[in-house]
Amino acid sequence: MTRGNQRDTDRAKAQKKAAGSKNKNTMSGTQYQKSKEDAAAIMREKQKKADEKRQAEAAGKKK
Repeated sequence: MTRGNQRDTDRAKAQKKAAGSKNKNTMSGTQYQKSKEDAAAIMREKQKKADEKRQAEAAGKKK
């Protein structure tokens, strides 16, 4: 275990590190919600295209 001044400096380092690693989100609530909605829309579009591709492949195999 560290003693004296070393303990204090280690605590100071740990506090500084903990303060620096907090939430880095700088968006407001509405901006954050809009970005989530935009990402969800993109993912829905990708899923729709993937489903269409699967259906086309399934239709091709049935023939």
